[in-house]
Formats: sequence, C-alpha cells, structure tokens
Amino acid sequence: MSKLMSTSYTTGSFNVATLLLRLGAAGLIIPSGYDKLKHFTTYKTQFINFLGLGMPVSLALCIFAELACALLLLIGLFSRWATIPLIINMVVIIFVAGKGDIFGKEGHAALFLMSFVVLLITGPGKISVDGMAGK
Repeated sequence: MSKLMSTSYTTGSFNVATLLLRLGAAGLIIPSGYDKLKHFTTYKTQFINFLGLGMPVSLALCIFAELACALLLLIGLFSRWATIPLIINMVVIIFVAGKGDIFGKEGHAALFLMSFVVLLITGPGKISVDGMAGK
C-alpha cells in the first residue's frame, strides 16, 4: 500500500508512462486525420479558414498535424517537434472552432492538448526512436 502512496518513480516507470501516453494520444488522433484525408473533397468546402489561408490549406495543415505528426509521435521520431503542430491544431480546435468550450463539445480536444503539452515537456522517453538514438 505504501508504494501506491509514494511520489517517487523509477526511470523505467517514467519511460513506460511516456510510451503509453505517446501511443494513446497519437493512436487516438490518427483516425481523425485519416478521415479528413479520406473525405478531403467533402471537408474542404466547410472547414475553418484559419489565418486566412483558405479552407483547403487549413484542412491540409490539420491533416498534416493529425496524420503525419501523429505517426511520428507514435514511433517516437522527432517527438518534440511533432507535438508542436498537434498543439497548435488543438488550440485552434478549442479556441477558434469551439469558442473555448473545453467542458463541453471540445473536451476531447482539451485532453489531447494536455497530452501533447506533457509530451513536449517530458519528451518521448527511452522507449522511442529518439530515445534509442540517444537524443
């Protein structure tokens, strides 16, 4: 029981925790990016026009974040760099598209945002391509 109440942790448990967070967050956001890619022609006329770049460009940037960056995060390659577009994407979803409704409709995006921010701060852990390459 005292182990459950402890605030200490081992390097191994930290690495397993970052692995699970990476796999969970990236694995759960990839289907969203794939769906947007698959239905690009449908979404491009109704997508939010972020920064005035046009709807198709905004959609392509979203797909890049949710698919390409999430795949990099999943394997742990360039992990901290990969979290930045994902964080920006979630901020846009929450505060631009969702008008800051983090306790309602955009609750999932807020959870993803927190996961990606934690991974930006902690890094991918040793159980990743970055970790095995010694970065």
